[in-house]
Amino acid sequence: MRSILRKGPLLAILVSVFCSAALGQMKPKTSGNYTSVIKVDDVSVQEILKPDGKPLLVNFWATWCVPCVEEFPLLVELHKKYKGKIDLITISLDDLAEINRDVPKFLKEQNAKMPAYLLYTKDENKVISSISKDLSGGLPLTVFYDEAGKLLYTRQGLIKEEIITPLIDSTISFKECEPGELDN
Repeated sequence: MRSILRKGPLLAILVSVFCSAALGQMKPKTSGNYTSVIKVDDVSVQEILKPDGKPLLVNFWATWCVPCVEEFPLLVELHKKYKGKIDLITISLDDLAEINRDVPKFLKEQNAKMPAYLLYTKDENKVISSISKDLSGGLPLTVFYDEAGKLLYTRQGLIKEEIITPLIDSTISFKECEPGELDN
């Protein structure tokens, strides 16, 4: 960036605008009753997993995965319940050809409005193992981070509402405490 600044402020402004626009494309937008699906690769998925000041719940899933389809209504409910308090995103491991077919169709049927991505990479297991070395790549896979990006929860298989809801509640409650409030 320093060498760009030497070439003139106009070039630096153009680069800044372009980079901002490119990063803005990483955030899916809701369109009607369902969420558009954005393609991510192994590099860009790491960007969306970075903390953004709120706890983050991430679910890896696929339309062909029976347990994923079974679990999805709970994700939709969690998104409704905690909207604005946590970020909840879904990352599909469907084939790239499904980015404009089965994946958005499924999201629309579920009335899902959370950000939705489709991971397109040569090695999905590499991405999953970058989250935790203990993960084998089985679906569904759910991870929950606190607002600083610390991994609090991982689950391969169906999440259990009676476990994830209290964990989210306690994370939000702890975050919303005033300084010194826990000292009493």
